[in-house]
Amino acid sequence: MYIARFSYDVAPVNRQKAIDFIRREVEAAQRKRLKARLLVPMTRGDGGAALQFEVEIADLNQFDRFRERGLDTSEKTGKWMHAFSTILTCPPHVELLKIE
Repeated sequence: MYIARFSYDVAPVNRQKAIDFIRREVEAAQRKRLKARLLVPMTRGDGGAALQFEVEIADLNQFDRFRERGLDTSEKTGKWMHAFSTILTCPPHVELLKIE
């Protein structure tokens, strides 16, 4: 089992809009029967992400499929990613963690 964690940086003015984007991602993962959650750091150090999204996956192939078709289709996912990227202050940071 793995956790894919996506960390996003946004300006404070775009925080609620970013939360709305990430909630759509959480809902899409849950529709695919994946365990997913939005994480809102209560404290963060220098360079820490403003918001995070986590999804549990069984294997790395599932990770690739989710990245390509997270919001149902590749087209919808691409449009979502493009719209979300307009409010990010830098590219998202992605971590893959293995659950032991």
